Amino acid sequence: MRNALTVDVEDYFQVAAFAAQIDPATWDRIPLRVERNTERLLELFADHGAKATFFVLGWVAERCPELVRTIAGQGHEVACHGYSHQLIYTQTPAVFREETVRAKACLEDQSQRPVLGYRAASYSITLRSLWALDALVEAGFTYDSSIFPIRHDRYGIPGSPRWPYRLTTPSGGSLVEFPPSTYAVLGYPVPVAGGGYFRQYPYALTRLALGRINRKDDRPFIFYLHPWEIDPEQPRIPAGWLSRFRHYTNLGRCEERLKRLLQDFSFATVSDVLEAIDLQRPEDDRAWIPQTR
Repeated sequence: MRNALTVDVEDYFQVAAFAAQIDPATWDRIPLRVERNTERLLELFADHGAKATFFVLGWVAERCPELVRTIAGQGHEVACHGYSHQLIYTQTPAVFREETVRAKACLEDQSQRPVLGYRAASYSITLRSLWALDALVEAGFTYDSSIFPIRHDRYGIPGSPRWPYRLTTPSGGSLVEFPPSTYAVLGYPVPVAGGGYFRQYPYALTRLALGRINRKDDRPFIFYLHPWEIDPEQPRIPAGWLSRFRHYTNLGRCEERLKRLLQDFSFATVSDVLEAIDLQRPEDDRAWIPQTR
């Protein structure tokens, strides 16, 4: 079974964990590491014959246009990660719309392909920002991967569907949602989709959970990673212990774990995986939306 391999293309200093320490107004004064780290991921994917969807931050795309062209030129899918990597529920709808349209237009110009997919910074489409789904439909996106069906201090909509489905937006639009993967433990969804969870869990646990999603649930999973997660030499930011734990744990082990993952599972782009599966019917997915309004 082919699973969706995704990369959130942002640099280490742009993560929400360091928002209190690093002002976005200073980003242009910080040396970029994202281009080199993303190129390394491209090398790893080529070595294993894997295709991926790269959710590229608009801010990065404007400064690294050749990187987007390289991603597209190697047969990967270019998707949108917004523009400024701000939590959506801290933005006004007008600012979110302007940034999203700007980022999408930039990526389409650089890749010379339609950009169909979107993923919010830090999965920040929550109960407080469901209005963003309508903005995505208006901007021309056909799928989203931002609604994490878990409870977390920064993101998540507990009780939302775990598998890819077609949702109805608050204003009646239609959008396919591919939620980050979870594995049910005693009926409780445990996140196993990648990122910090991939670095913090033992690899054997990740492989077991993802394998059971394929075999037991007969579903594809979606996996995500950031370029900075294979960069143990990145500068250290003086932040709180929780932010440092989430960001720095096992950076030195991540690349080797990723190689094992690429050997153990088959991967394709989000669009290719969605084309190969039967989505849940829209009427099956209305039940959770009234509860979140």
